[in-house]
Parts: sequence; structure tokens; C-alpha cells
Amino acid sequence: MERPAPRVLLATDGSEEALRAARTALALADELGAELHVVYVGHLPPAFYESMGAVTLDRELEDRMRGSAEEEARTRLEEQVQSIAADGDKVAQAHARVGQPDAQIVGLAEELDADLIVVGSRGLGPLRRALMGSVSTSVLHHAHTSVLVARGEPVSFPTKILVALDGSEEATAAVRTAARLASASELHVVLVGELMPVYHPERHGYLTRYDTIHDEARRLLDEQVEQLRAGGVQIAQAHLQMGYPDREIVAIAEELGAGLVVVGSRGLGGMRRALVGSVSDSVVRHAHGPVLVVRGEKDA
Repeated sequence: MERPAPRVLLATDGSEEALRAARTALALADELGAELHVVYVGHLPPAFYESMGAVTLDRELEDRMRGSAEEEARTRLEEQVQSIAADGDKVAQAHARVGQPDAQIVGLAEELDADLIVVGSRGLGPLRRALMGSVSTSVLHHAHTSVLVARGEPVSFPTKILVALDGSEEATAAVRTAARLASASELHVVLVGELMPVYHPERHGYLTRYDTIHDEARRLLDEQVEQLRAGGVQIAQAHLQMGYPDREIVAIAEELGAGLVVVGSRGLGGMRRALVGSVSDSVVRHAHGPVLVVRGEKDA
């Protein structure tokens, strides 16, 4: 049975960041041969959806506010769809929703069985980058599918793609996704030998030395690259870095001028999903360009 076309869900709010995210979503949909879905979520006062069991005394006021939010959502959504159509691109379906934006985006992605969610991030300054935009952060933490947080310049293919390796199933899924995107692009892989010393008396009895970590990281990187190339993945260059993984991934991405960073996430179960993998979460917060976080359970 032929696999259906992938589905990319673009979340928009009309902001500058959302416009850049739209261009990235269009590029990804074209590269993947995917259907593009667009969602705009109309806002209501937080009390309507954040206070469990709350009752509105003036029901007519609530209805008017909801109706106004729905009308705004449809209007802004139509503007976005027309903008996309003006560039010669096609939207498979447009979705107007009202409520809590992150919950609506994640819920719609599950309804559509989307392969990828694309959201913009307003975390551009030092403090904002540390906190990230609340909607994009929540979507990243709670979505069951892959999420691309668009920041900086939109992705334009072909480009340099950097994917992080660590030997995990999630990283392997990230590589497969990156390879699908790299048909005409330059694919780089990086593995970071983590220098934070971990002392486990029963297993080690001593602090692991730098050269031991370096040699083990080199061996793992060589094994991973050999397996990937044997599977037909074309790798332009493999990079071995030493240090804190999140910092080194961001640094090598900047050095290469990568147009897209791809990382796996181990945030798959209850608490893990709530926190997301610490490395992938930190890369998203600190990278200057788009970051695609691939869930191990489903390729983008």
C-alpha cells in the first residue's frame, strides 16, 4: 500500500516570525512532497480556557467574544492563505480555531496525523531566547510529532543541513529525516564527546579521562557514519566535537553556516515529553536559525 503524502501543519499568528515560518514550511512541504495545512487560532481571555470549572456570568458576552475571535481567525487565516497562493503555492486545507493556541495546534496535529508542525519563535533577544515564545515552547514540549521552530532566515533548499548524532534511536530518526531533506543539499553530521565527568564507582571506579571520551566518541562517530553511508545516506562531512553537546552543536552550526539544524528528542513519555530532551531543548533555545526536533516514534 502506497504511503500517503506527508502532512506539514503551519501555525500562524500573522507576526513577522510567523511569516518567516510560513516560508520555511513551504520549502519543507515542497522538498518532502507534502500537503501543507495552515492553522490560525483566535484568542479568548485566558479565563475561558485556563480556569477549570469557571462559569461566565454573562453568557451573551462570552458568545460575542467567541464570535469575534472566530471571525478574526477566519479573516487572518484567509489573508495567510491568499499570501501563500500569490506566490504560486497551494494550501491543502486551512483551519480556523479558537482557544488556547498551543493546545489547539497540538490537538489539530493529532487530528490530521501531521508529520511535522512548523511554528515561529519570538525568542530573539538574550532574555527572550532563554525563555522562548510560550506557544512555540509548549507545542515543542507537548506535540507527539516532529516540530520545527523557525527562527532567523527561512530555510531555502538546497542548503547545509547539520544533524546531531549520539547513537540513540531518536538520533537515527533525525538522520533519516535529514537525509530525506538533503537530496540536493549538503548533509553534515556531528557527534559531541561529552566532557562533563560522570563518576559511577560500580561501573568505572575512576573519573573518565579526556582521551578515553575522545576515543569512544570517535569510534561511535565512525560506526554511525559507516552505517549511514552503507544505507545510502550521502554525508558531506562528519564532525567530532568535545564539550557540552548543546553548545557544540550550536557552535558548529554557526561555523558551517547551516541553514537547518536537525536533532532527535528523547522527550517521548509523560515527564520526558514535558521537559523534552535537555540537549534538543537547549539547541532550540540558543540556535540562531531553524531547528527541527524529530520525535523518535515518527519521521517527519
